[in-house]
Amino acid sequence: MSEVLLAVEGLKVHFPVVEGVLISKTVGSVKAVDGVSFQIHKGETFSLVGESGCGKSTTALAVLRMLDPTAGKVTFDGTDLTALSRQSMRPYRQEMQMVYQDPFGSLNPRMKVQSIVGEPLKVHRPQMSNSDYKKRVADLLDLVGLLPAMAERYPHEFSGGQRQRIAIARALALEPQLIICDEAVSALDVSIQAQVINLLMHLQRELGLSYLFISHDLSVVRHISDRVGVMYLGQIVELKKRDDLFSNPEHPYTKTLLDAVPIANPKLEAERAEPRIIGEVPSVRNPPPGCRFNTRCEHATDRCRTEAPAATSRTAGFVACHLFADAATDASSSAA
Repeated sequence: MSEVLLAVEGLKVHFPVVEGVLISKTVGSVKAVDGVSFQIHKGETFSLVGESGCGKSTTALAVLRMLDPTAGKVTFDGTDLTALSRQSMRPYRQEMQMVYQDPFGSLNPRMKVQSIVGEPLKVHRPQMSNSDYKKRVADLLDLVGLLPAMAERYPHEFSGGQRQRIAIARALALEPQLIICDEAVSALDVSIQAQVINLLMHLQRELGLSYLFISHDLSVVRHISDRVGVMYLGQIVELKKRDDLFSNPEHPYTKTLLDAVPIANPKLEAERAEPRIIGEVPSVRNPPPGCRFNTRCEHATDRCRTEAPAATSRTAGFVACHLFADAATDASSSAA
């Protein structure tokens, strides 16, 4: 395994819940992210998957310090970002960039593409000459499969897929090491999704990029990822290599997610059993005690309702479930 680029340890992001108008007081907190840990190696694509509201995007914003963590540590290339001031973070913002979900809302409609793609250069490299600036923008557009002449157009003159390519070009302007893709293809047509995914993979090979890829689409995740973390209610419940996760899911929630993926063959789709899951997602303001999935899990026991499961080690990852913690303990006892 290559060198670790990003290490997230025990990350928590809690938002206070305030009541009252004239006299306000904090009455609780929304635990959007509650103890998330993972690593991203250089040249690797690490994906976070889970239902909407599970904390994936909040995790990404905390990694970039666009949100200040409540607790935990984010280490980038050996530097603890959580210990840095806003001013000290400035050099590291060049190394980490984000591609957002909405290619229509993430680009300023009043700016030409040249200004959009080149804005990071104006901010971080003001000494660059105008000719070098224009050449760099043209090179970036060519890199993502757009014509350099398109630099004089406005965003409304492009399709959704082309706009996302512009957003990728902007993210590459400062030659970052890490790019966070927050649902970067979910707003695109399926055929365009494939083109953008292939572009991201090509850029990774050419430039040695690392990706934190956030998605709820497991078919896309399976195509692009090296390792995958499954999030539920602010926590990672299973983390494995991609092939291990899809061939041998262990956590009941992971199995449910995979069972819900549609099958292209109508006959096989009609014959397979309905996914077994109970009830609705609990509130992140008042998560259930113990295992957070216990209110929806058919295997839940009294222990699951009172005791949070420890992470049981797996190859390049873990699974957080009492079923496998008990099995590991029994196996150790038998071996002794």
